[in-house]
Amino acid sequence: MPAAGRRTLAGLTSPARVQAYLDSMRYSTDRFYRCPRRVIIDRRAHCFDGALFAAACLRRLGHPPLIVDMHAERDDDHLIAPFRVDGCWGAVAMSNFAGLRYREPVYRSLRELVMSYFENFYNLDAERTLRTYTRPLNLAAFDALGWMIEDAPLEVIAERSDRVRRIPLLTPRQIRRLAPLDRRSFRAGMLGTDMAGVYRPRPRRRRA
Repeated sequence: MPAAGRRTLAGLTSPARVQAYLDSMRYSTDRFYRCPRRVIIDRRAHCFDGALFAAACLRRLGHPPLIVDMHAERDDDHLIAPFRVDGCWGAVAMSNFAGLRYREPVYRSLRELVMSYFENFYNLDAERTLRTYTRPLNLAAFDALGWMIEDAPLEVIAERSDRVRRIPLLTPRQIRRLAPLDRRSFRAGMLGTDMAGVYRPRPRRRRA
């Protein structure tokens, strides 16, 4: 790690500072993964890169390096790095959407934390898209692969995350009743969004 990178890490002394550092970066629209070391060098990340970077930084602060995958319908999934303070959950995250980033550690359960993202999790058709989430995956299991300093192991982590059991958030009836997001909230969540990195849902088929 270059000296400048070590100084950067030394200044990330709280989850909020880790988030502020991620917020200072450009959102990456690249289709490849960056390890935490490369995130510092390139100063860009997408949600997967950002979650792993945050998990590595949180580990330096005494938290286990965890990630949680939130799965969506007709939308991109989203990865966060959760942490606990005094028994309550918070999260650090990188996102192209304004409302899918930091959460203060005030949520009494992991499900409560994940549901705090629900209203801000929507696609270009203004559909609320969050459906399931995974239990935390501890990245310490991948230490032998060098995930914090090498890009190569990240595909293994992504594949393992995809195999973690998904926990549903909504019932089918609740999903059918969901109303579109209002235009003001839609515009607010898109503030600063790089449209090159936004999922574009296919048109729904009309029923005969």
